[in-house]
Amino acid sequence: MSYIVMGVPGGSRVNLLITLLLMCACIATATVAGAEYAKYRDPKQPLSRRIGDLLGRMTLAEKIGQMSQIEQANATADIIKKYFIGSVVSGAGSVPAANAPPETWVDMVNGMQRGALSTRLGIPILYGIDAVHGVGNVYKATIFPHNVGLGCTRDPKLAKEIGAAIALEVRATGIPYAFAPCAAVCRDPRWGRCYESFSEDPDVVQRMVTAVISGLQGEGSRPGESFVPGGQRKVAACALHFVGDGGTTDGDKQNGTFHELLRVHMPPYYSAVSQGVSTVMVSFTSWHGVKMHANHFLLTEFLKTRLQFKGFVISDWEGIDRITTPAHADYLLSIKLAIMAGIDMVSKLRLTYDSYVVNCEKRPCENNYKCLFQVMIPYTYTEFINGLTKLVQNGHIPMSRIDDAVRRILRVKLTIGLFESPYGSRSLAGELGKKEHRELARESVRRSLVLLKNGKAGDKPLLPLPKNAKGSILVAGSHADDLGSQCGGWTVTWQGVAGNNLTTGTTILGGIRQAVQGHGTDVVYYEKPDAGFMRRNKAHFDYAVVVVGELPYAEAFGDSLNLAIPPPGPSLIWDVCGSVRCVVVLVAGRPLVVEPCLDAVDALVAAWLPGTEGQGVSDVLFGDYGFTGKLARTWFRRVEQLPMNMGDAHYDPLFPFGFGLETQPLKA
Repeated sequence: MSYIVMGVPGGSRVNLLITLLLMCACIATATVAGAEYAKYRDPKQPLSRRIGDLLGRMTLAEKIGQMSQIEQANATADIIKKYFIGSVVSGAGSVPAANAPPETWVDMVNGMQRGALSTRLGIPILYGIDAVHGVGNVYKATIFPHNVGLGCTRDPKLAKEIGAAIALEVRATGIPYAFAPCAAVCRDPRWGRCYESFSEDPDVVQRMVTAVISGLQGEGSRPGESFVPGGQRKVAACALHFVGDGGTTDGDKQNGTFHELLRVHMPPYYSAVSQGVSTVMVSFTSWHGVKMHANHFLLTEFLKTRLQFKGFVISDWEGIDRITTPAHADYLLSIKLAIMAGIDMVSKLRLTYDSYVVNCEKRPCENNYKCLFQVMIPYTYTEFINGLTKLVQNGHIPMSRIDDAVRRILRVKLTIGLFESPYGSRSLAGELGKKEHRELARESVRRSLVLLKNGKAGDKPLLPLPKNAKGSILVAGSHADDLGSQCGGWTVTWQGVAGNNLTTGTTILGGIRQAVQGHGTDVVYYEKPDAGFMRRNKAHFDYAVVVVGELPYAEAFGDSLNLAIPPPGPSLIWDVCGSVRCVVVLVAGRPLVVEPCLDAVDALVAAWLPGTEGQGVSDVLFGDYGFTGKLARTWFRRVEQLPMNMGDAHYDPLFPFGFGLETQPLKA
């Protein structure tokens, strides 16, 4: 069969055919070249090739944008597009709207993501949120016990299940990145962040941290794999805060030997890196006078080189500002020291304290109160972007350091499948606060409780309590009906808020009422019964449950030199327990001074910071389940003994590490 092109002579037809064939070949070649041009978008390509291809196409501005994390309050689609922003964070209390449902969170995150995807290269943002005991910023989220309690379970399997549940609740908001778990080994409970630590024992911390990472990211996740297993049901995790913050003096200085650092504080990071943790956040602390944010030896030579960490290192909130004293005194120098030390992404939002009161709440600070005045100063992330650009252009920071940082950031974004699935899904909204997660949290509460005393000398044990009391049950104390104090810090707001208006859940009082419902037992709640009330009414009560403890706090606002039970707790214990048999339930983020009133109480329970599911406490008080928790940190006698940890030569605790009385469940 022959084809004749009208109007073209025979010889010319051959030449035309050759020309057409050559054109087709060129088009085919161009098509292949086009595929190579977009190979960073192709999930079938090897990870290293995708990273290299994308990195090679990026301008300096695009690279520095990837190294910038800005606060949600400052982030818009236009700003993200203009500055090629790599990450956005919802800091504690940073929400799209008060009591926002998960769908509103998803819409907010997706709106910002559209800005990122509209850029020349379409690199998605990595949105992050704090999740140290659940996605605490989000209204109606499941709030699990803080780590100080979970360490008492000694159960990595439970920790993994909690991590998986938190991952789903984070994903319900459209967010793929969780700032958790905390890998600190707290050696002194006077530190305000001690409740974020699983234990004083690095082995306990190591096992629990590894399990949480596995739950958050999925089994078998390693830097270099194509995706974090589980797709949009898992999140990128962040081990925090590197390293030694749990061994600080005054919450800042760490002057131990390198051997001590390796033996006590580094083991959780060995396992975290081995487990494939996506990111590591740097501590505010100093080690032998060098701020961790400027410590090249520990960040680059040790973490990245010796431990072979392949993810990215992120600064803590305003962490590089604090390299200088006073903070932000020489910001250009701080940028240089931090980036050259090995920090890959900088979280940038200035905070200041001003006479204008935005949020003033009573905070325990020894024997008086402190008010927090917090004012956000927007848009100062441009100071970081402009400063880093200047340092690179002037040759103070080599492009190789920038490329290393961006390569690590891109690796994380690719391994969690962010390029293939950049948007959050409203279909996961039902995961937030779901019944199964609340049941898991309730189980966690039951297993974290530690029974420190059960019965006075010569008396029968008080616990478990009978549900069918002959008279009434007195429930007293500020923390009996206080969901906010149960949850502690990092719940809806940074510092947490006392009271029952911050989120949904069950208070300890609510759990007690449900436990005795149907047994003909009257529960009388009186927050502050005094000695006169007890004299007049003690005959009406079979026993009392006194629930006292600390007000919510976070970070330095929780630093304390006396660790006393806040008033009126001690006087309440004396008044109530001096009149009727009583169990004292202590709601606190650490051991407190209890020896002076120990003889007055019949039973003493450390409930830690149990979260939203207060029924877990009543489940064990009334014998539906037995006490099984064991202290994950030493309970001191006097603050003058601190720091005091298991194995110390001067070890003389009130209750030693590992202590915990047990009870058996009552038969139905």
